[in-house]
Amino acid sequence: MTFFRALMILGLLFVNPIAAESVAEVPAVHTKGKSNLAVGGYDPVAYFVEKKARKGNKMYHYEYMDASYRFVSEENLELFKKNPDAYLPQYGGYCAWAVANGYTYRASPKHWSIVDGKLYLNFNGKVKNMWSEDTELRIAQGDKNWPNVRFQ
Repeated sequence: MTFFRALMILGLLFVNPIAAESVAEVPAVHTKGKSNLAVGGYDPVAYFVEKKARKGNKMYHYEYMDASYRFVSEENLELFKKNPDAYLPQYGGYCAWAVANGYTYRASPKHWSIVDGKLYLNFNGKVKNMWSEDTELRIAQGDKNWPNVRFQ
């Protein structure tokens, strides 16, 4: 067992106090720092259209659900405007592995996957690999946990 995995499991066993404190304050959409920039400024449509994580351009932006989204092109912006929910990352853009384990944690827009037409973000490559070991189970756990960690 890697040190990182052991640390994550230990945190779950002793209920991470940082995660527990933040549970009541979890917004619907994770944004970067004090700004309202969602997905770290990356274009949520590019994951689907280009199969790449691409940094959006300030010139193409859209406000949705109290968050600001950036896009690489006018075309991607228009696709998002037509159906934003189709492109939003699951669990408000928080780490999918963390939500599957009952808490929220920031995610990196560089560590992503699309499963059944839905975008999932993870904290880093190691966490994404752990989440990917059984995505069906992780998604079921995340879907079950999300309302509780979001609104508790």
